[in-house]
Amino acid sequence: MKMSSVFRGGALALALSSVSFAAGAQETWTIQSLWGAGSINQQVFQRFADNVTAASGGRLTIEALPVGSVVAHNETLDAVGADILQGQHSASVYFTGRDAGFGLLGDLNAAYEKPEQMQQWFYHRGGLELARELYAQHNLYYIGPVFWCVESIPVSKPVHNVAEFAGVKLRMPEGPSADLFRNIGAAPVTLPGSEVFAALERGVIDGTDWGTLSMNQDLGYHKIAPYPIYPGLHSMPAGEVSVNLDRWNALPDDLKALLEMAVRDFNDDMINTIAVADVEAVSKAQADGAEIIDWSPEERKKLRTEASKVWAQYGEKSDMAKKIYESQVAWLKELQLLDE
Repeated sequence: MKMSSVFRGGALALALSSVSFAAGAQETWTIQSLWGAGSINQQVFQRFADNVTAASGGRLTIEALPVGSVVAHNETLDAVGADILQGQHSASVYFTGRDAGFGLLGDLNAAYEKPEQMQQWFYHRGGLELARELYAQHNLYYIGPVFWCVESIPVSKPVHNVAEFAGVKLRMPEGPSADLFRNIGAAPVTLPGSEVFAALERGVIDGTDWGTLSMNQDLGYHKIAPYPIYPGLHSMPAGEVSVNLDRWNALPDDLKALLEMAVRDFNDDMINTIAVADVEAVSKAQADGAEIIDWSPEERKKLRTEASKVWAQYGEKSDMAKKIYESQVAWLKELQLLDE
C-alpha cells in the first residue's frame, strides 16, 4: 500500500508523536460510501481508509464499505447520527429533503468551473463552518469536502448552448437540477440508474445526468449518446466525510488533526484520479465515434444566470439554506463568475 507524500509527511508524524490517547487503545470505525464496490471512486476511498489506519499506527482503523452495505445511500445521515455507522462518505445532496441547505452545500448547479473554486469557499470563505453547523444538527461532524470533478452530460444530439436544450429529454433526479433544466425548456425524466442505458437506446431520453466523462464512458453511454458536453457545466457535486459527533468529540486532538489532513488528501486524490481518467476517456469516447461538445464561456454564464434563480428559491427554504446560499453567492461574485 502506498500513501501520498503530502499525507504521509504530516499525518504520520502526528500519529507517531501522539501521547494523548491511552496506551494500546484502538478503535474501528465503519464508514459507508456512495460508491459501488470495485469502482474507481471506491478504490480511492479505500486508499483513504488504509492511509488513516497506517498513519495512526492502528489506533484508528477504518472499514471502508461500498454503497448499500449497511443502509441505503439516503439513510446514512441517520445511521451515522445514531452510531449504527461511525461515518459516511456521502453526497450532501442526498439529504436535501431534510434541509434545503444540504442541496446548496452539496451541488450549487452550474456555479463553479472547477472544484478548487468551491474548495476555496469551504476552507477560506466560511463554507466549512456552515457545513459543520448544519451537520451538527443531526449529530454529525463534517470533516471536509471531497470532489470528483465536474460531471458531463452525454446527449444523443449536439447541444451547444442553452437554447438548444429546449425539448431535450434528460434523465435526472427531481430537485435543483431538474428545476434548472425545466426552466430552460428541457424535459427532465426521473429514472433509476439501472434503466438509463436502455432508455437512451430506445430514445425514451436524449441524455442523462450521471457522472463525469470517464464514468459515463465506462458505462458505454457515448456509444448511444455520442455528444457529451465536456468539460461539464451543470453539476460538480461535493461529497464529504462526516462522522458521528460523539465519536469525534471523544477523539484525542492528534487523531482529529490526522483525520482532517487525511480528508484533504483524500479530496486531492479523488480529484486527480478522476481528472486523469476523464482525459483518458476523451480519446476512448472519440474512438467510439463521439463528438466532444465544449460550451463557450458566454453560454456557460447564461446557464449560471438561470441557475442562480433556482439557488435563490432554495435559499428561502430554511435558515441554513439562506446562510449557505448568501455565502456562496458572495464568493462567486468575488471570483467574477456572477455579476454584482
